[in-house]
Amino acid sequence: MDSFIFGCLDGLPTIVLLVIVAGMLFVLSKGADILVDQAVSLSVQWGVPKMVIGATVVSLGTTLPEATVSVLAAINGNPDLALGNAIGSIIADTGLIIGLAALIGKLPVDQVIVKRQGRIQIAAGFLLAIVCIPMFSQGQGNISQWMGGVFVALLIIYIYFSIRWTKTPDLKQAVLDAGGFDEGKKSPLIIQLLKLFGGVFLVIASSKILIPTVEITAVRIGIPQSIIAATLVALGTSLPELVTAITAVRKGHGELAVGNIVGADILNVLFVVGSAAAVTPGGLAVPVSFYKLQIPTMLIILVIFRLFSRGKNEKITKPEGLTLLLIYVVYIALSYTWLRT
Repeated sequence: MDSFIFGCLDGLPTIVLLVIVAGMLFVLSKGADILVDQAVSLSVQWGVPKMVIGATVVSLGTTLPEATVSVLAAINGNPDLALGNAIGSIIADTGLIIGLAALIGKLPVDQVIVKRQGRIQIAAGFLLAIVCIPMFSQGQGNISQWMGGVFVALLIIYIYFSIRWTKTPDLKQAVLDAGGFDEGKKSPLIIQLLKLFGGVFLVIASSKILIPTVEITAVRIGIPQSIIAATLVALGTSLPELVTAITAVRKGHGELAVGNIVGADILNVLFVVGSAAAVTPGGLAVPVSFYKLQIPTMLIILVIFRLFSRGKNEKITKPEGLTLLLIYVVYIALSYTWLRT
């Protein structure tokens, strides 16, 4: 699908590409508006904290394209893409997106939720790092097919317990304290779900068109391919989460943004890596370079985010957001430097 879109866009005049960029940015913002509004509406109707909705329903929607691409790549004989996609997305989600969102607006953290989903988030990251160690895969870095099946099983368990946790008294009390049950805001559930998935579709579809359009335009104006690979391509996989988080913060729903990123990090391990490894007989090979930069950066940024989210002020502050953003910038700089050597 990506190659088809690229082929259709490549022959268009530059002025037309610029019009498409503007149009896709407009669609992207409108899709994010719909997605955030309906996620908040579901939180109200179900009596579930916005951070839980972000960590489950919203993150499943925004992570689905990455899982689909990774599984198809594995089936077509390119399984290495899945691991790089997952680890790169975790770093971008936690560093770039949380960092920018914290600088733009308020990012409150629900301590009841972060004690549960937050523990799973960091545990999933360390689990991925451990199974990548060569000593656990017969002397060479490899995530085996059966381990992929274990990840998928853990995903099912995670979703099951996430649903169960929404019914516990402490979560319902948290929503009541925040005025979450507003009968006047309720609308038919099917309509809310249709709008929610419609917003997800608009965000994903516009992202799929926007990134190759910008890439082609950048090449035509003389930006090197190496820089494009290290920026636009990496950003493209996390663009739905980025736009959703920024929109949520601007609308005053920072908890939804935090929940979306926490859930996306968990799903990148259990859903993206798990499903890709499960359909690959030889498993997912771990490049040697990942032990030098990608895996250490992933663990560092997850640990730092965990420390920030457990702070006494119960929010991700602007200095903390700047710290996460700087880690991401350093990671990109090192990736680009090593790419050239």
